[in-house]
Amino acid sequence: MTDAPAVSTDILGEPYRAETLTFPDDAEGAVTATLVSRCAESSNGRAVLYVHGFCDYFFQTHLADFCSALGYDFYALDMRKYGRSMLPHQTPNFCRDLREYYAELDEAYRLITERDGHDTVVLMAHSTGGLIAPLWAHDRNECGMSVPAAFVLNSPWLDLQGSLLLRTVGTRAIDEIGARRPYQVIPRGVSGVYVESLHVERRGEWDFELDWKPAESFPVRAGWLRAVRRGHRLMHRGLDVGAPVLVLASARTAFTETWTDDVPHSDVVLDVEQIARWSHRLGPLVTIARLDGARHDVYLSEKAVRDDAFTLTARWLRAVVPPQP
Repeated sequence: MTDAPAVSTDILGEPYRAETLTFPDDAEGAVTATLVSRCAESSNGRAVLYVHGFCDYFFQTHLADFCSALGYDFYALDMRKYGRSMLPHQTPNFCRDLREYYAELDEAYRLITERDGHDTVVLMAHSTGGLIAPLWAHDRNECGMSVPAAFVLNSPWLDLQGSLLLRTVGTRAIDEIGARRPYQVIPRGVSGVYVESLHVERRGEWDFELDWKPAESFPVRAGWLRAVRRGHRLMHRGLDVGAPVLVLASARTAFTETWTDDVPHSDVVLDVEQIARWSHRLGPLVTIARLDGARHDVYLSEKAVRDDAFTLTARWLRAVVPPQP
């Protein structure tokens, strides 16, 4: 990182603070990330670091409330080219290598542990963040660097949904196109039903910026998908994140282009069977919990389901995170 963080009240208002983290320019120009924080009344040196998914950013204040009630100071990272960190000259949500995000993960972890003095960090990550964070932790662990004490992965993206042909021959084509024409848009159908199930102005209960999390998503570009598939390949070979992992997912997938009664009660983004299949490759101690009626973001499910998810998460954390002396 090149400059000291610039700190201000976050767009969510008090008690949330936002720090702008500045990094060396990339091929598109200036690069920033944003670390949002909220202190618990009594954290005893514990913190949560939350990492969002693709076409996403941090707005889930109820998750911060939950963590705070458990005694964890809460931090959330809007990575480069996402949400608060998007700059006018940048291609939204784009990277050519998932390791590009290591810089902001390293810096956020350093600020939480070294500057703010937390000796226990739990990393929570959603969807694509649930792929990036384990890759980052595995590489740190292999180098003998410190890693979080536990991981809670919320519907992590661990494989490309679709046919075997798409995941093999299609991946080879993506690799070639992504190397030569990284900004080429990959055609895909996006129905918008997931955001329709979430947003308060549609059929949901959550208020978020549709400019940062649009219903039809941002375009998927060949270079980004190439980076993701390379990340999948590394994960499939086996990782060791250096700590226990809890994987949360829905009990079922319901891919659909139109609204059905299944949409609010299923994962309409990822194949949950793939999540279950590959989760054991994240490390030697992995717990998988599949919740009936959960959405793609399990913590954005309808109240009864998310309450169950919070209860399960709290019980698991109490079991695996060492008690304070």
